Amino acid sequence: MLEEERKYLVDEGFTMPDLSAAGRVSAREPVTLRATYYDTPERLLTRHGVALRYRRHDTPAKVWTVKLPSTRAGVRHEYSRPSAGAGVVPPELLDLVTAYRRGRALGPAAVLRTVRTVYDVAAKDGTLLAEVADDVVSVLDGRRVTLRFREIEVERVAGEPRVLDRIERLLLRAGASTGDFVPKHVRAMGELDAAVLVAPEAPRRKARAGDVVTDAIRRDVARIFRHDPFARLRETMPNGDTPVHQMRVGTRRLRSDLQTFQALLDPEWTARLRAELSWLAAALGGARDVEVLRERLHRTAAADPLMPPDPAAVARIDAALAAREEAALRTMDAALRSRRYVRLLDALVGAVRAPQLSPLARERADAVLPGIVRKPWRRLAFGGGGMPGAGELTPDLPDDEWHEVRKRAKRARYAADAVSPIVGPDAVLLAKAIARAQGVLGEHQDAAIAADAWLAAAAAKPADHALAVTAGRLYERERAAVTRARAEFPAVWESVLEEKNIAWLK
Repeated sequence: MLEEERKYLVDEGFTMPDLSAAGRVSAREPVTLRATYYDTPERLLTRHGVALRYRRHDTPAKVWTVKLPSTRAGVRHEYSRPSAGAGVVPPELLDLVTAYRRGRALGPAAVLRTVRTVYDVAAKDGTLLAEVADDVVSVLDGRRVTLRFREIEVERVAGEPRVLDRIERLLLRAGASTGDFVPKHVRAMGELDAAVLVAPEAPRRKARAGDVVTDAIRRDVARIFRHDPFARLRETMPNGDTPVHQMRVGTRRLRSDLQTFQALLDPEWTARLRAELSWLAAALGGARDVEVLRERLHRTAAADPLMPPDPAAVARIDAALAAREEAALRTMDAALRSRRYVRLLDALVGAVRAPQLSPLARERADAVLPGIVRKPWRRLAFGGGGMPGAGELTPDLPDDEWHEVRKRAKRARYAADAVSPIVGPDAVLLAKAIARAQGVLGEHQDAAIAADAWLAAAAAKPADHALAVTAGRLYERERAAVTRARAEFPAVWESVLEEKNIAWLK
């Protein structure tokens, strides 16, 4: 679940203001919470923005909680499980922090005793809008208090975001102050080493080529780490995308960037890392491929509401795909829980912190990068290696050749994206234009793969005549989609070739 909250610093003499301007207010009885935060000796979880907590209440309730970072300030993902005892982390929560602890042992890192008074802010109909928690926190070392502070947490429950704004105004008028969003246990631990995954930096005017490739690596690795826990949970994202897809994108994008910018990197280091990323992409790919097929099955079946295929036959195809997807997810889970994956994660952290660059990486970025990007662009536009360029695709070419152009489009787009902080809007325009072409090629590939899958489903059950008819109808719809994509592509490609997109590459 998502936890959206704001924190405010207050002194010990702070008086909670009247919050009734934000809603109907009721105060709960104060409770005492004792929380032990677990981390590695290097504090890897905390430095990744992750919290693993064991909490005891005044009541017998004992709960383990993992809090994971999100891309929105003040918002975290929270998952809790009942406790089997102090020091015994529930396996499913331990799994969620795999990428962050990477095989290191966990132990108590901070112990906090909090006296909490909660004020419920509700709407007129009784709907709970927000909880305002007044926390007096003592950091413990055995029985000794080493630090004491007070803070206010306001968590949105069912209200609109503006309810937090109203409460904030009341707290600030009463003397509270806003500060950085620093969790309690981080304050308790004091000064820590820098974040494990170094964030990309804004490009300097005279950046070196190595700075740009380093930033690309950092963005790609961050995508992999960010989606790892949610791939394990098999969650669907609010936009309908899935973490498995995003992890796979991060993996493929990093492999592509390592290949595109190989002249700026140590070749042996790059080869080893790309080989391991290929293994991870394959582990993620099986689940993602079936995921796409299931989505497409229902979309293609619903394409003509006036002539729907046999719903029972569609359901049988979907059931077979669901079994394949579950098997693929088990394969993925095994890979993500393996020592090989942990070693890869360590290598990725190393790539973020100290990529192994070549002497060319010390040259000015604006002098080196356009020439590097020109290579994947030329392979896309003009072909090579026995494959046609994008402008040479014709309706009679095999599906595989269209797919090869799609793969080259991805590499050229990723390269333009990577250099856009230095090249500027011209590279952004090219990346967006290629993305549109890539979208048409992606629809072509998805339809071609699906068409083959529906025929294979019928071949697997030769006695099921209703399924055979349904599969045939689905096949024809997919091949019609292939034909439409082939007809649409030339015009889309012409728009890619506009001078405003490619002048900087000449």
